[in-house]
Amino acid sequence: MKVTRTERGWAGHFICALECRFRRNTLLEAGETRIIVSTVGNYVYDNKVQEIGLDRYHETMAFHAEWEDPYWEVDVHREVPFESNWSLGDIKDDNIVNEMHETVVNEIMRTMK
Repeated sequence: MKVTRTERGWAGHFICALECRFRRNTLLEAGETRIIVSTVGNYVYDNKVQEIGLDRYHETMAFHAEWEDPYWEVDVHREVPFESNWSLGDIKDDNIVNEMHETVVNEIMRTMK
């Protein structure tokens, strides 16, 4: 089955995502299945970069999507598991964060075919 991939310009998860300097959101669609891969990081609060979780400054998560007019958005109650690395410590290079996101996207696309 063909997987359609759409890059979107907002974070898919994390309550403080608006304060993250790194936000990436990829919608994957195959038939009736829709999964969103979301990566956030470089969270700035009080003019300092902060962890977004224990020992991590960037994280990638995947969720099934639900329709919230006018977009498909993450259903935080339906997380999608994956094997790839999902978190990074104090990384300043966005290329490394993008690679982590791409690795998760590619793993999930393989499972959707």
